[in-house]
Amino acid sequence: MAYIVKKRIGKTDYFYLRESKREGKKVKSVFLGYLGKNRKEAIEKMKEFKNKEENEDKQNIQKIKNTKLGIDSMDNKDKQERKEEKKEKRETELTIDELASFCRKKGFVYASGEIYGGLSGFWDFGHLGAELKNNIKKQWWDFHVQQREDIAGIDGSIITNPEVWKASGHVASFSDVSVRCKKCKKYNKVDKQELEAARCGFCGGELDKNSAKDLSLMFKTQVGPVEEESILAYLRPETAQLIFADFKQVAENARLKLPFGIAQIGKAFRNEISPRDFIFRCREFEQMEIEYFIHPDKKSECPYFKEIENFELNIYSEEMQKKGKEPERMKIKDAVKKGIIKLEWHAYWLALETKWFIEIGAKPENFRMRQHLSEERSHYATDTWDLQYKFPFGWQELEGIADRGIFDLSQHEKFSGKDLKLFDEETKKKVLPMVVAEPSLGVERAFMVFLLDAYEYDEKRQNVVLRLNPRLAPVKAAIFPIVKVDEKLVKMSREVYEDLRKELNVSYDESGSVGRRYSRNDEAGTPYCITFDEESLKSKDCTIRNRDDTKQIRVKVSELKDILRKLINSEIKFEKAGKLVETRMKEN
Repeated sequence: MAYIVKKRIGKTDYFYLRESKREGKKVKSVFLGYLGKNRKEAIEKMKEFKNKEENEDKQNIQKIKNTKLGIDSMDNKDKQERKEEKKEKRETELTIDELASFCRKKGFVYASGEIYGGLSGFWDFGHLGAELKNNIKKQWWDFHVQQREDIAGIDGSIITNPEVWKASGHVASFSDVSVRCKKCKKYNKVDKQELEAARCGFCGGELDKNSAKDLSLMFKTQVGPVEEESILAYLRPETAQLIFADFKQVAENARLKLPFGIAQIGKAFRNEISPRDFIFRCREFEQMEIEYFIHPDKKSECPYFKEIENFELNIYSEEMQKKGKEPERMKIKDAVKKGIIKLEWHAYWLALETKWFIEIGAKPENFRMRQHLSEERSHYATDTWDLQYKFPFGWQELEGIADRGIFDLSQHEKFSGKDLKLFDEETKKKVLPMVVAEPSLGVERAFMVFLLDAYEYDEKRQNVVLRLNPRLAPVKAAIFPIVKVDEKLVKMSREVYEDLRKELNVSYDESGSVGRRYSRNDEAGTPYCITFDEESLKSKDCTIRNRDDTKQIRVKVSELKDILRKLINSEIKFEKAGKLVETRMKEN
């Protein structure tokens, strides 16, 4: 029997179709599909799903009849189409469990303390994962901070004065409702208003309403070695609040003038009731966040809007959602002109954040902008949008864009008794700036996006190719001699390796066939493999093999470092970087 399950993530409802199936003596809940963001849409899609299922059953019955009559129901064209569909599915449809297995196998991500059984919601990043994660953070910081005059960065403490969290409202109200399932005994996070009608998100079973209770998401700790004299403190649940607490000092020290932003990358901790979907929802995670401040009287003025006005986005407005329409692709300027996006500032940040993802390898078709419904928005927000990504488990929030108004700064003024206003040269008056946008992104979610969009199983090579942008790739190049028994080749290869590693993260590999070494590096996302052969000893050159198309070029060793640098930064096309050569050996 199929049934609808609602999950609430953040302030958004997501509806899924599940079915109870008996396997032996046990009844298991099976995931059938994603139904949308509201109940009406979910019911309609459920009907479509059932109709489709009934049609497929009829077709299967007809196939059986045809087979009995000796009729081949699938001609050569059908077979070829099925084959192509199967190939496409293999390349693009990666489940979250398959991604987790791949990450564990290749050294990207492990369950924390796995030899002891792990701990739910906590993950360790392996030798490739740590590099990829650091590269993502570096690209974000370069793009948002170092390449801009109007944004300064800070690095706040994980543990701070607990009054910060009282002022922000986290101590009093940062909680979720936890309800235990009578059937599978797992705890569910449930919205208070939906408690009576809610079912278990894991198995579809009945929830024990009597077990419902508010649970704080704050991790508590004690500051001070002597328990009797220690102070109750918290691991920060977000990075934003220290930006507000340090706001005036940063603005004055960095000599910032409105409009300006303050950025931060750092750890955050939330004691989630039910962490799930690999690293999508963790208890320990990292945020990349900006609080962008403007003069409250200049909310409608965005001086950077012209830079992105022709950028196209998939827009999913409130009206589209309520009328059951599909998202519409349009230019940013048109979305603002039609009043769909109310503020140029929001349009600017939505476009800019999407542009950042796409420029370093993400696929545009997997992104859309979802407007929060009126009933979802905070009381102080003019408008709120989510940059969503099509994860294997459906469209989910990747990054939020909202205006927080003067709420946070006014709260900290109230609780601290300090004046956080800035002097406005134009009006010659003090002003409390407002936050017009708060681009807030989880590093782990960005990590998943880049892996999912890069992952492809290559039928010809018969191995996974991780097509990461070279700037994100954990290892930039792999160096190996064509054979390891030739001492001169090994010596030359290692000398180049030692020289390159001073500037780039490169690896050295002499184990196995050259084809197997190519395969290993394809799976690790290494964009370039550098091979030394007998000709290298004579001509002082080497072969660079391109991961994405397996083409090869010959370059001088003396020019290798400069060529690699240009290739990684997309300053030169691969075919123009050296002399194209014939592939002299099979890939596998």
